Amino acid sequence: MARIVLLSFFSFLTLSSCQFFEKKTPNKDVLLQEELKKIDWKKVDAMPSTSYCDSIEDKKLCEACFFDYIKLNLYKRITNDTIQKNYPNLDTIKVRVTVFPDGDLKFKPIFSTGNLQEYNTTSVDSLLQTKLINFPKVEPAIKRGIKIKSEFEVPIILK
Repeated sequence: MARIVLLSFFSFLTLSSCQFFEKKTPNKDVLLQEELKKIDWKKVDAMPSTSYCDSIEDKKLCEACFFDYIKLNLYKRITNDTIQKNYPNLDTIKVRVTVFPDGDLKFKPIFSTGNLQEYNTTSVDSLLQTKLINFPKVEPAIKRGIKIKSEFEVPIILK
């Protein structure tokens, strides 16, 4: 008799214990929203880079190398002749650089509201675009293992 009671007790325990192992499946939309809240959309895992700066291991130094490389290339290309001759009073030009996920680049000059009347912005933009054809290859920024679009402004001191 004790054997039957003990056997039925273990059977009951075995059958009812399965409920303890059941897990509720979380809602995929809730999980997605939680994960999206964790992501800092203002930061990237890896900044855009060039082959010139790829060998640098330190993140801050690599970022500084990249910006110096971009500034130097922009400076060399736009200070050759045309912009300085046509606009001798222009001492600094800010350029918005957009790096697309496929590595394509877009350059757009940025003028303060005071400069809009002083300079023909369309002319400066077209001069900039012609000077920046065949710009060196840039690897796009990476966020969570995916190449993404990034934008930044670079001041180019002409004088």
